[in-house]
Amino acid sequence: MAEIKKILFVCIGNSCRSQMAEGFARKFGEGVIEAKSAGVEASGIVNLMAINAMKEKGIDISSQSSTQITDEMLQWADVVITLGCCSADELCPVEFDGRKEDWCVDDPLGKAPEVMLTVTDEIEERVKKLIDEFRNS
Repeated sequence: MAEIKKILFVCIGNSCRSQMAEGFARKFGEGVIEAKSAGVEASGIVNLMAINAMKEKGIDISSQSSTQITDEMLQWADVVITLGCCSADELCPVEFDGRKEDWCVDDPLGKAPEVMLTVTDEIEERVKKLIDEFRNS
């Protein structure tokens, strides 16, 4: 059996997109990936609209917390995925030898509720594809 991949999802405030990605990863990636999320400017809260959007998907992220990214998190990760906040190449230290990806996902904060639902669907699809890739490798 393949080694479990450690994935770090990063966005600006760690209040919405990265929280959703972590929630989907935990739900669908058991035995394949381990997930954490963080923010480059962590807000300290998980957005209520994100919590509600995820509840509609049958996933409870209300107990997750908004966390500032640390060097230890980057050292822990096999894969770092940014969700529209910055380039993973810029975020990761030079010595990071893991996989880096940038998912350009629209920031739904302050936008119409439909945008939150579109973003939730996009993140779910991307996370599932990532899990399938690791499951089949």
